[in-house]
Amino acid sequence: MKTIAFIGAYDKIDLILYIAKLIATMKKKVLVIDATITQKAKYIVPAINPTKSYVTEFEGIDVSVGFYNYSDIKNYLSLSDTQKLDYDVILIDVDNIEAIDNLNIKMATKKYFVTSFDLYSLKKGLEIIREINDSIEFTKVFFAKELLREDNEYLDFLSVGHGITWSENKIFFPLNLTDQLVIMENQKISKLKFKRLSEEYKSNVIYMTEEILTDITLNEIKRAYRIIEREE
Repeated sequence: MKTIAFIGAYDKIDLILYIAKLIATMKKKVLVIDATITQKAKYIVPAINPTKSYVTEFEGIDVSVGFYNYSDIKNYLSLSDTQKLDYDVILIDVDNIEAIDNLNIKMATKKYFVTSFDLYSLKKGLEIIREINDSIEFTKVFFAKELLREDNEYLDFLSVGHGITWSENKIFFPLNLTDQLVIMENQKISKLKFKRLSEEYKSNVIYMTEEILTDITLNEIKRAYRIIEREE
């Protein structure tokens, strides 16, 4: 079982859900855990009987809402603490140190730091990482109009002394109105449709899926993506 952490103050649940759908299309069992303070998944992922905390199925993905540790999720699923969660991949959206500790984010297979270049996203995100108090490698995922060398250097400057090691590769999602509108429309109809998203957004989802599923070839991932588009 792989656990993948998406850490930061920036809104990232939509990205996580699109990655999860692509992974699920390849017959992998996927759990998305929204362990953020805002709990956006509660409002954009449909649920038949929503309560304060629950796990619901959405487009072949299990989505956990309102749980901040594995024990509570297991209890909801009628599992004992000694039993393992039956998933191939767990994708975790986290923005607070309590969930980072309880979900053992330090031991996640891969850790993405998701941010824009506004000061809140940068400083709040780094504040969360600083509380981990350990030397951990993160991959930068930027959402911005453009990726400037000065902006990346500014993040590096802010992160000095935080015990952070940055991966050499960076992932850049150009912010554009089309993607935002498509995602909002998909939320309204409770679907995860790829077709009208920008090529950059789709390519990054495929690339991140390839990073996560190291046992699956890029051709297999692209084949799964084409299946999704044909069904839309």
